[in-house]
Amino acid sequence: MIEGYTGFLYYDKNGKPLVALHCERYFRNAVNRYNEIYRVQMPAITPHVCRHTYCSNMARAGMNPKTLQYLMGHSDISVTMNTYTHLGLEDAENELRRLSEINSARVELDRLNGTDFSIESNVKFG
Repeated sequence: MIEGYTGFLYYDKNGKPLVALHCERYFRNAVNRYNEIYRVQMPAITPHVCRHTYCSNMARAGMNPKTLQYLMGHSDISVTMNTYTHLGLEDAENELRRLSEINSARVELDRLNGTDFSIESNVKFG
């Protein structure tokens, strides 16, 4: 217990809670060592960059946006979806591909079961 608080995830070598400044120093040292060795340079990494990466990865993995908003601690869903999630064209293409695969699997299951509830069979054109 430190000043009435408990449940810290990490402690420093003196038994004090590990804070963002500690992490920034560790990241900076790791990036500097990497950049001394390799030609392709790594950009600066901060705990906040990790926060954005976490949010984007969870959104990309299909986490419910309201759950993600809660986990990020945002009072407004637009902050979660418009500021913290960094998705692009490749993500949209992957999502469309995934939906197409799901529909193809549904069509195949319907065919095997002798039913036809596929999207294509229920859409009438002209």
